[in-house]
Amino acid sequence: MIDENGKQLGIMPTREALALAHERGLDLVEVAPNASPPVCRLLDFGKFQYERAKRAREAKKAQKRVEIKEVRLRPKTGEHDIAYKLRDARRFLENGAKVKIRVQFRGREITHLDVGRELLERVAQELADVAVIEQRPSLDGRSLLMILAPSQK
Repeated sequence: MIDENGKQLGIMPTREALALAHERGLDLVEVAPNASPPVCRLLDFGKFQYERAKRAREAKKAQKRVEIKEVRLRPKTGEHDIAYKLRDARRFLENGAKVKIRVQFRGREITHLDVGRELLERVAQELADVAVIEQRPSLDGRSLLMILAPSQK
């Protein structure tokens, strides 16, 4: 058994430990039930739960959420429109977001997957200075997908 200051009190029966906890106005909390004998601590359980939740909130706040932006293209998208979409994708990547490039096919366009793959390869080449390919082009239903992540430069 360990008291609230971290001092070991030694092995004692459960009844004695509960009496000691009640006497000090604390809770008896089992911290290692699988140990032999089980390890318990004397502590204020409400305060312990509050501090644990506070640490979890701080850890969550320190995490960086990865944002995924999507750019949609078609096999027949014009040159100016592609340049415009690439400018947006470049801005997203520079801000630290991942970019999902989707080439959508309609009707019989699906028979020309090579056009979509060439378009995705071109996009990857033009954004190579700010991005790395995280997921190679793959077919997802009636669209080709490629995911670009910001480069570590």
